[in-house]
Amino acid sequence: MQKRSPTLSLSSYGVGWSANRRIAIVASVVAVLLVIATAVAWLSGSKNGHQSPGTAAPAPAPSTSSEAPVKPAVGSGSVPHPPQIAEPVAYAKAAAQMLWSYDTRNTSRDQQLAGMHAWMTDESTYADWASVSGQVPDPVLWSRMADQEQHATASVTEGHYPSAFKQALADDPSAITKAYIYVVTVNGKQTLSWNKGGGGAEERAVTLAVQCRPNHDCTLAAIAPSVTQ
Repeated sequence: MQKRSPTLSLSSYGVGWSANRRIAIVASVVAVLLVIATAVAWLSGSKNGHQSPGTAAPAPAPSTSSEAPVKPAVGSGSVPHPPQIAEPVAYAKAAAQMLWSYDTRNTSRDQQLAGMHAWMTDESTYADWASVSGQVPDPVLWSRMADQEQHATASVTEGHYPSAFKQALADDPSAITKAYIYVVTVNGKQTLSWNKGGGGAEERAVTLAVQCRPNHDCTLAAIAPSVTQ
């Protein structure tokens, strides 16, 4: 049986956080609107955690550090530049595909972090960089992945506003105008490959907080708790 390779994964993010910490982060991002919209996630997601049904490879425990973005010496490797998109669901789908894709063969960990940070909002009040940078394995694990030439591509099947978010928006349409942050759940598939013919695939799902102010391109604010309805 072929030995499985470590993977960069989103599925275990936030499992070790306390409910209070997770509530505080998202509440600071979207104030009244997201407090209502993510209430379902705190009750169901924070205890059980979202688990992807795929079994292609074991997911590493993500880093939970709040490290500042590191600027690479040259470029951002394989991480794509953020698109100029002003529609929340479309931007969230592009961001999810970026988060699920990586290539340790030509991208250092610092480049991965710098490339991901380029997608973030520059409004520090709403940016939760720790929730995004926490998806990248620590330097030792990234080095192990690079030794095995691990890389991943991703495809997105759909994106939608969770029902709790839509209901909160319907109840108070003006609440969105404080931060213009939208909650979007994206579903898709991640395909993994490593040396000596290793590989596999996993279904993925992630809930993102996306900021789309009027007359501006969207940006990523945070990886939010799972709200998949």
